[in-house]
Amino acid sequence: MKLISESTYEIKKSTFISYLYEDFELEKFKEIMKELKKKHKKARHICFAYSYEKNNIVFKKYNDDGEPRGTAGIPILNIIEQHKQRNTAIIVVRYFGGKKLGASLLLRSYSKSANLNFKK
Repeated sequence: MKLISESTYEIKKSTFISYLYEDFELEKFKEIMKELKKKHKKARHICFAYSYEKNNIVFKKYNDDGEPRGTAGIPILNIIEQHKQRNTAIIVVRYFGGKKLGASLLLRSYSKSANLNFKK
């Protein structure tokens, strides 16, 4: 897997750091997640989504990592699909800024953070 881009988005003092990886490999993805958890020890959430194809079968997975259900992983996966990407993973690290964002703003924030990687 190779890191293609990294972006940062801030809203109401919460910071979202998004990483886009291509050439997906499940074992390498697990290593990257461990590294990011070490690097971002003070982060409140590390959410992700990926989509990869193997033998003409598409595998998809997402995780909200404690955020309200459907506000992080699914929006990230939707961005991957909107850009028609395969063998791609997006990981978004969130540092809580002290103010709750609410479900709809969280959803928009994770979507925007993930999408910023495609605008570079």
